[in-house]
Amino acid sequence: MFKCCAALTLSRFRCSNLRFCCGNQLRLSDITKVWLTPLPKNSQWIKPYRMHYIENGRRKSRDIFKILDSVLVIVYNVSRKKLIYVRQFRPAVYHSITTGNSLQIQKGEVDLVKFPPELGFTLEPIAGVVDKDKSLADIAREEVCEECGYDVPTDCLEFVMNFRSGVGASSSTITMFYCEVCDAQKVSEGGGIENEVIQVVDLSINDARGLVQTGSTINSGSSTVIATLWFLCNKI
Repeated sequence: MFKCCAALTLSRFRCSNLRFCCGNQLRLSDITKVWLTPLPKNSQWIKPYRMHYIENGRRKSRDIFKILDSVLVIVYNVSRKKLIYVRQFRPAVYHSITTGNSLQIQKGEVDLVKFPPELGFTLEPIAGVVDKDKSLADIAREEVCEECGYDVPTDCLEFVMNFRSGVGASSSTITMFYCEVCDAQKVSEGGGIENEVIQVVDLSINDARGLVQTGSTINSGSSTVIATLWFLCNKI
């Protein structure tokens, strides 16, 4: 369990209060303007299609969009017994909240008083898109270092499972890993690279249980639920 952490020590920022971390008390980004435009045809991240097929002699069609595969890493700090998540603004989540169940494109700027940008912040495990010619483990290792600042050898990454990001309008493969880290493997504060704005959040086991307890509503994707439940079922 501790093979990657032997004889290492280092202190770092911690925050285990789930309400404090996930609410609007922590101001991470200063978002001052939001508006929408149609998707350009040359998007490098999303490609929309209409698929046609014959099923049981009947012609059918479905609108779908292709997105890249990704990796996800459940990170557990054994020095402080905390799960490591990241908090960031997700435009798709914000858009869903501001538009409800409508497919209409909003005209003009979004009312930031009626819809504070904090509504679009999520709490997620470390993750990243597979957009490099590298092994999945190498990409996962890079994401852990970039997002939360831990230097983790690839042989400390335990493959957990592959699952689909969705099965309706889109579907990509998410490869999930698990790794244990200690404070001494902290080589930076993390926070992402280039124009990423990411906050590292440490959750206690009890706070992690709170994410998936009966009656919970979390502002995150299904991968957050899957990763948290897997950890609670297999590592506690």
